[in-house]
Amino acid sequence: MKKNNHKKAVVITAEGFEDEEVIYPVIRLREEKFTVDIATKDAKLVNGRLNFPLELIVRYYGTLVDAKKLKPEDYDLVLIPGGFEAPDRVRQVPEILEFVKQMNKQKKVVAAFCHGPWVLISAGIVKNKKIAGYVGIKDDINNAGAIYTDQPAVIDGNIVTARHPRDVTELMKAIFSKF
Repeated sequence: MKKNNHKKAVVITAEGFEDEEVIYPVIRLREEKFTVDIATKDAKLVNGRLNFPLELIVRYYGTLVDAKKLKPEDYDLVLIPGGFEAPDRVRQVPEILEFVKQMNKQKKVVAAFCHGPWVLISAGIVKNKKIAGYVGIKDDINNAGAIYTDQPAVIDGNIVTARHPRDVTELMKAIFSKF
């Protein structure tokens, strides 16, 4: 594969991730020939909300990396899956928020769904953007100066968001449309 055709994604998550919101996107990214890193704080192997061990998806589909050491120049895409617990943990790590800000500043694809937009809110990148997310964070999205958009997948510039695990196929189609 030519160097300029090489695409690299990072999926950032934490303990209590929504299992299917990590499993399906990581596998789809691999199917589309992305190299996939899976980032957690301190490169810790964590479990999903339904106890799916991240180790199983890392073993076959991605490389586990430390979320505090991410560099925007290494990636074309960052994806923040949901589960209410994982994004809440992720948005408390200043290095991750800075990484997301820099990815956005460089107009690289920044994607999030379900409760994942919390991270984009904490990174301060959603003002005046159309953002989808889990209905339970609608007020958070609007209060951050974004426009809550009740659609399966929403593209606003380089930011791609979706509402719910059931929208994951639409989210992935929207992400791939950016490439």
